[in-house]
Amino acid sequence: MGIRMIIKNFFLCTALILLCGGCISLVEKTGRVLDGSTFAEKKIAVYRASISEGAPADMEISIMENKAAERSIVIVLNKFGAMRLRGSYPEPNGDFFLTSMEYLGGNEHGWNEFNLELSAVGRFLIGVESAIISIPTEIETVQISAGRIHRYDTRITGDEALTSLRNRNDRIAALCEWIRGKTDTTESVSKREFEREYKPVLFPETVSKKLRPAGWQRDSDSWVRAESIRWNTGYTERIFPAELRQIRNTGTLLRDWEEALDWIYLEYEWENIKRMLSHGTILYKIK
Repeated sequence: MGIRMIIKNFFLCTALILLCGGCISLVEKTGRVLDGSTFAEKKIAVYRASISEGAPADMEISIMENKAAERSIVIVLNKFGAMRLRGSYPEPNGDFFLTSMEYLGGNEHGWNEFNLELSAVGRFLIGVESAIISIPTEIETVQISAGRIHRYDTRITGDEALTSLRNRNDRIAALCEWIRGKTDTTESVSKREFEREYKPVLFPETVSKKLRPAGWQRDSDSWVRAESIRWNTGYTERIFPAELRQIRNTGTLLRDWEEALDWIYLEYEWENIKRMLSHGTILYKIK
């Protein structure tokens, strides 16, 4: 057995143990090892910026090289660890094309992973010990082009995974558009703040009584059972737009929340992410 296979088997066992234990963060980090993508390219250089040093965001940019000696850049925002933005290697004048978002987000039963095609032009100027990046143009999302779903001991791939991921993406986009419409602020929040604020609104049936919205239940309300939960359909009709009512009453929205909270939070914060990237950010070489 080769060393690469030994390493893969080790991480596979580790991930399975963590899944059973409910630990998610390390599972997300090992996901790319499990499918072999970690071995497909290597880091040539790494640049880092920190809010503590006045940067718009905690950010790390890696210059990657694959086996064909083709180079690209990968942008990671520490606040959104499930996401990696990939772009072409910059031209001599610094211009590069942002091409995709690579998402890998875990939950206690598995994880979702996909590539979302993007379109934008940025500038990444590389110096001897530092670099500066900005993406001042609009970042356009195209579509999910590939993906996989790991649920318990089942691995979903191909067209089935692509259809499921695209459908979930549509639901998440509709949900976040509605949530953003309910607030008059564009200020960025943490994932914990987002969850604390909106879980009681979306799923009052699943939280303690003291957290439920005032007046969420009325004597005239009707109820329906789905996903082992009795859903207040009267509350659904009063609060939610038409496109979200059925997916809430069937428990589909709750599954999205439980299996893809990182994804939902990422979509909710997308405009703030674009603003972070639009500023010129200085990064310092650490590798």
